[in-house]
Amino acid sequence: MNLKGKRALITGGTKGIGAAIALDLANGGADIAITGRNADESTETLVAEIEALDRRCCFVPGDLATQDAAQHCVAEAARALGGLDILVHSAGGPAPGKIEDIPPEQWLETFAVHVHAAFFLCREALPWLRKNDEASIVLISSAAAIRGCPGAVAYGTVKGAILQFTRMLARDVADDNIRVNCVSPGIIRTRFHQAMTPDQQKHNLAHRIPLHREGTVEDVAEVVRLLVTNEFMTGESVTVDGGMTMQMVR
Repeated sequence: MNLKGKRALITGGTKGIGAAIALDLANGGADIAITGRNADESTETLVAEIEALDRRCCFVPGDLATQDAAQHCVAEAARALGGLDILVHSAGGPAPGKIEDIPPEQWLETFAVHVHAAFFLCREALPWLRKNDEASIVLISSAAAIRGCPGAVAYGTVKGAILQFTRMLARDVADDNIRVNCVSPGIIRTRFHQAMTPDQQKHNLAHRIPLHREGTVEDVAEVVRLLVTNEFMTGESVTVDGGMTMQMVR
């Protein structure tokens, strides 16, 4: 897929990984719609950066934990851009706790933000994507979906569901030449890991990550762009974690 003139909706696109994806796709020639709960100074800065590339960019507010918000975000993005060619679902957030520590409300909320939002977004976007000769959906999972991760049972479970949703949806829409893929980041330095202590960081670099460094949002955005543009990849998940999930022992 040539990104020039394509129209992309990136959820959670105001900060972190989502913002890096939005800027990267815009650099490739795409017009961008980003979603987030609220606009702030960083949102305005990102929109200005994208518009400085001579690309269109709009912000659509919404809490994607609800079906109505997901429908609204897709409709507003398609209206502003004149259609959609690309959907990237990057919105999410941490959900720490062992099973006995998690209130039922938190369990349900985690599914709403990660899994149910993916379902409603894709369902709403498909009629727009089918209007094109080609289209691409990229979902964001996590290295926590691949291996057991202590103290994050809700987060790892929903991110594991995203892996299978990717495969199932990819098979269903292949006849429409809509490709569906997934990226599973490891430890990427964003607000998501702001609670990490210096000792935890030191342990990660020394023992958990074979490349002995954390990833960047640009590392993830580069892989998302590959999955959007490569016309013969679908139903796949690419892990971006410095080798963390491939090692058996350390």
